Amino acid sequence: MTQRPPLPPFTEETARLKVQLAEDAWNSRDPEKVALAYTEDSEWRNRDQFINGREEIIEFLTGKWERELDYRLRKELWSYTGNRISVRFEYEFHDAEGQWYRAYGNEQWEFDEDGLMRRRYASINDLPISAGERRICL
Repeated sequence: MTQRPPLPPFTEETARLKVQLAEDAWNSRDPEKVALAYTEDSEWRNRDQFINGREEIIEFLTGKWERELDYRLRKELWSYTGNRISVRFEYEFHDAEGQWYRAYGNEQWEFDEDGLMRRRYASINDLPISAGERRICL
């Protein structure tokens, strides 16, 4: 079995590190790399979509980053306990027509004993912005 440190139970330090590692992975925009942080049978709710397993995660992220161009994400630890972490986040991207958006949301994560995320529940809202309103630059 592959481990993904830091492992639960989380401390404030290890929870912050786990959040930073997730932010870094998502900012790579590499679906295969990101999917390795999740269990083979990981369950997601992302907005109104339900995603199950790494293959569906890769498919979802591939499509996401084909539509959400120049995607940049920031995550912030909100709370943690045992094998669970909650984060708030915002990310920015533009569509093919050049319209920029900022997305705001919250995620609840649950990890297995090897540090792989087995559940991810995300609530997300998008706000159209102008290019001049961007806060997260490459």
